[in-house]
Amino acid sequence: MRSEVEIIIENTQQRVKTSPGLSLTELANRFNVKLQHPILGAMVNNQLKELDYEVFSPKVVRYLDISHPAGTRMYHSSLFLVLQKAVRDTLPGTNVRVEHAVSNGYYCEIDGHREPLELPLVFKICDRMREIVAADMPIARDKVLTSDAVALFQQMGYTEKAKLFEKRTKLYTSVYHLGDVADHLFSNLVPSTGYLKVFDLVKYYNGMLLMVPRHDDPNEIEELVLQDKMFDIFQEYKGWSKILGASSVASINEQVASKKTSELIQVSEALHEKKVAQIADQIAGRCGSVRLVLLSGPSSSGKTTTAKRLAVQLKVNGLRPYIVSMDNYFVNRVDTPLDEQGNYDFEAVEAVDIPTFNRDLLRLMGGELVEMPKFSFERGERYYDGTALQIEPNGVIIVEGIHALNPRLTAQIEDHRKFKVYVSALTSLSIDGISRISTSDNRMLRRMVRDYRYRGYSARDTISRWQSVRRGENRHIFPHQENADTMFNSSLLYEFGVLKPQAEQILQQVPPNVEEYGEAVRLLTFLSYIDPIPDKEVPPTSILREFLGGSTFSYK
Repeated sequence: MRSEVEIIIENTQQRVKTSPGLSLTELANRFNVKLQHPILGAMVNNQLKELDYEVFSPKVVRYLDISHPAGTRMYHSSLFLVLQKAVRDTLPGTNVRVEHAVSNGYYCEIDGHREPLELPLVFKICDRMREIVAADMPIARDKVLTSDAVALFQQMGYTEKAKLFEKRTKLYTSVYHLGDVADHLFSNLVPSTGYLKVFDLVKYYNGMLLMVPRHDDPNEIEELVLQDKMFDIFQEYKGWSKILGASSVASINEQVASKKTSELIQVSEALHEKKVAQIADQIAGRCGSVRLVLLSGPSSSGKTTTAKRLAVQLKVNGLRPYIVSMDNYFVNRVDTPLDEQGNYDFEAVEAVDIPTFNRDLLRLMGGELVEMPKFSFERGERYYDGTALQIEPNGVIIVEGIHALNPRLTAQIEDHRKFKVYVSALTSLSIDGISRISTSDNRMLRRMVRDYRYRGYSARDTISRWQSVRRGENRHIFPHQENADTMFNSSLLYEFGVLKPQAEQILQQVPPNVEEYGEAVRLLTFLSYIDPIPDKEVPPTSILREFLGGSTFSYK
């Protein structure tokens, strides 16, 4: 055994030698590594490790706190385990289900508790969580035989998790222990509950909302912002899951094994088409006033396909849809606003020529013949080539873009003439009946497949840009989503199985010596629990065809 190993600590730019077998915590203490917030874990050779990880060979270490996306996941997942213990301590024989993110928190319900979830009970569970955190209880991880893990999950009442792991091909599985509660979390966790001081639990609809630290100030709790429309669309999706008998990855895998994916795809797509038709009916019901449909949503939510499918359904209602591209109303490159770093901020609403956009829309809605602009991304300039548009009396203009729901974009147009649609892949499918799947992961996998197929970007490229994309969404899209008249959930219950073969192939190309490798490993681990579904039965009008290819719609 080596007498010393070399460690490169990126946070402090130290290149040190130390005895082998020290944990990451011991290394941080010995070499005085301090971050703005408490250290939660570290990237070791670009893979996320917990603080009890022991170093026996040369490593490159980058410690992280809650401000890092991986640190945020560690904090939130550890809180889920604390909530699980608090619920079981308060209501023996029950389990908590973390369903989805909404209103700046995580909506949770309790399985096995038939009484209404009243405020005093939520207070009692929250108080128990605070006791667990104050006790600084250790969160221990063991490696156990997968067969033993399955038996443990069954004993704990984790039925869906047990089904999922029965088919797991790995001999051993990680199990976390917090007192008398044991679970497998699909994320790394913090060493003990004392790290989790910032949280709250509030009553929300029929369940509870677990409130977490703010992104910009982790010492404060996120402000609860009511998102009634968002919550309703999640509940609608939950209803779809029940119709299909597919509320978790385990249940979908069962359908794949039973060769029932044809029906799963057909009914999922029929539910999508029915929802788009209902939106078209709503617009047609206001045909005397609505002349402008504004459609917005975050990256890879399927906005473009939704706009095209909506146009088809509007025609069914006897209307004449016209799709107008907001891209053609960018200001010239030299007039584009700059961000904090002095770079062009193409996602700012000021990057759109709002006065010209409003003027043209008003003229079009008034029945005038309007010469339409085009934008050259190569030259960074708007130009006119004589292309003109005139709207028929039964015409409806569809505008799709990230700023479509921002009131500033169409401030000159009266509200009763507008119909606003918010689109996103709002995943409420769980992995195992207890653990949620991130909506952000859903969209990133879609984007990764599309970027690779159509734009020549690698998985590393997509991963490296994703946090910037998310910041733009938080700034320009999410604040306006509740302005929508209606929402459309573009996620499909079967889509992870269809995306899996292409996404895995792309992710496996990320080399271990780059920072994005850790995220690639995380996504590959998630995909490993999902059985593949051939895409041959995915219809050519599906949202997924925007990313997979093979759509009957043109995206030029």
